[in-house]
Amino acid sequence: HITPEKFYVEACDDGADDVLAIDRVSTEVTLTVKKDVPPSAVTRPIFGVLGTIRLVAGTYLIVITKKKKVGEIFSHAIWKATDFDILSYKKTMLHLTDIQLQDNKVFLSMLNHVLSVDGFYFSTTYDLTHTLQRLANTSPEFQEMSLLER
Repeated sequence: HITPEKFYVEACDDGADDVLAIDRVSTEVTLTVKKDVPPSAVTRPIFGVLGTIRLVAGTYLIVITKKKKVGEIFSHAIWKATDFDILSYKKTMLHLTDIQLQDNKVFLSMLNHVLSVDGFYFSTTYDLTHTLQRLANTSPEFQEMSLLER
């Protein structure tokens, strides 16, 4: 969900009520609940947040807008991110000079080029950041941690 003040990232899991709120001015990230999302917010589906990046114009949020299932590991779906959107925290670019606008455009073009290269894979249920061998040698406490905590 997008408002002029915040980005709201809502989980689609059954029973999930938490919403990630990203302030577009302070860049502060907090957890809130679904009822706090204004009804006026523009809503569209995404499949994940790749991250943020700071360019000349300010901070941008990079989100995954399309995905393709490429396989499974132990019945866990593995997805390939195939399309992205780069969302500016800033509402306008009026604060930039012509040179800064041109530089920002070049950096956005470079970023789009990197995102168009194959190789962005993810899973919402399996840890792709560790090898199978390493996962086999971890403690039970590590295995019980969420993917985010790992």
